[in-house]
Amino acid sequence: MGKSNYLSLEIIETKIFIIRGQKVMLDKDLAMLYGVETFNLNKAVKRNTTRFPSDFMFQLTREEFNNLIFQFGISSWGGTRKLPYAFTEQGVAMLSSVLRSERAVQVNIQIMRAFVKLREIISTHKELAQKLKELELKIESHDENITAIFEAINQLLAVEEKPKRKIGFEVKEKSYKYKVERKYK
Repeated sequence: MGKSNYLSLEIIETKIFIIRGQKVMLDKDLAMLYGVETFNLNKAVKRNTTRFPSDFMFQLTREEFNNLIFQFGISSWGGTRKLPYAFTEQGVAMLSSVLRSERAVQVNIQIMRAFVKLREIISTHKELAQKLKELELKIESHDENITAIFEAINQLLAVEEKPKRKIGFEVKEKSYKYKVERKYK
């Protein structure tokens, strides 16, 4: 398998889902990446069940499967008769020892890199979320002070306005209307 045939991390990342709070890959996607039929991949796993405890691999429930199909809008699973298996990162690592091909080893290396990259991204997001929460707490503690400042400013601005004296002369007598006659030529 030449380097040009290696799968990109971006392609692999699109095949990683979060199900039951775990990052997993489905048997169908793994079979496609390894270049084998899903049936053959699952057959190899069943011959080595002791290598795949429940924290390495589990079968999706009908509801989980339907939710997954719903997320994509149109089922790309066609006429799937059996519910798919989901492999955790450890389960994917174990697959290379079960499949025993050069392609499986190379694909696993790329998949492990994708899982590591996702962990780094999630870690970065958690750090950002924590910093944002700290900032919100700081703002909340300053909110009272800011509110007090605005109240003081509003009190200063709310000084009672006295009626202003008019500038100029005020005539207190009755005004007369004058008629102006205009002559037009």
